[in-house]
Amino acid sequence: MTPSRKLLAIALTVGLSMGISPSGHAQGAEPSAPNRGWSMADQYWGAEEMAKSRAAIQKEHGGMKAYYVQADRFEYRTGEGDPHLLWDVQGWYGGDKDKLWIKIEGKYAIEGDAFEGAEVQALWSHAISRYFDAQAGVRHDFAPGDDRTFGVLGVQGLAPYWFEVDAAAFISDDGDVSARVEIEYELLLTQRLILQPRTELNFAIQDVPESGIGSGLSSAEVGLRLRYEIKREFAPYVGVSLERAVGETADFARADGEDPSAVSFVAGLRLWF
Repeated sequence: MTPSRKLLAIALTVGLSMGISPSGHAQGAEPSAPNRGWSMADQYWGAEEMAKSRAAIQKEHGGMKAYYVQADRFEYRTGEGDPHLLWDVQGWYGGDKDKLWIKIEGKYAIEGDAFEGAEVQALWSHAISRYFDAQAGVRHDFAPGDDRTFGVLGVQGLAPYWFEVDAAAFISDDGDVSARVEIEYELLLTQRLILQPRTELNFAIQDVPESGIGSGLSSAEVGLRLRYEIKREFAPYVGVSLERAVGETADFARADGEDPSAVSFVAGLRLWF
């Protein structure tokens, strides 16, 4: 008999003497449902302790909660003689499938020393595919004398060819329906120097004269930013941004004595943690 066969025979003899069948269960009884995952570790450490250990491993490898916060745009804009600060921050807390997202955008006029407005979104996000989440929640706009609240339904994720997409539809407490699509792409010139084109399109189903919004495509913004990642979490950038009101929205702007388009040179920081 070869040495390996001798060891196998000894192991079977010891197991049978302890009342253990070759299948790994005690002889004379069918294991109950909770014990079907029997292992030698359960015998040595105890089934209860091993259940806790397995639960901890499952949590740390897919079931644990995490968070992420990113200031995608925190910048100064020239605004063709109307300089202002702009911030665009979002973050989430949750697991692989379900997350709570918070998104904040706002503007502050430097020369007028005035807060121009901001919006805050609180969204529940659920993974619907490997790269996309469906999102639903509420949005509130803060504006001088004109606060508004919206219901939100959208999707966010990574499209083919690595385009970052954030699209949402909004319905206000007055029944006004609008939508927004944001698309970004990152072109790595080097491992630290990154060129980022960005497009934002806003749509409205109907005219909202009190907010200066016309139906159809109401406004568009196209930008290009070049950033240098001193660290992955800290990257200063410079760039240019073109904003333009379209259609009836442009007519509302002209009627108020405003220019429907503006080109801004921008400088800012991109941060995340």
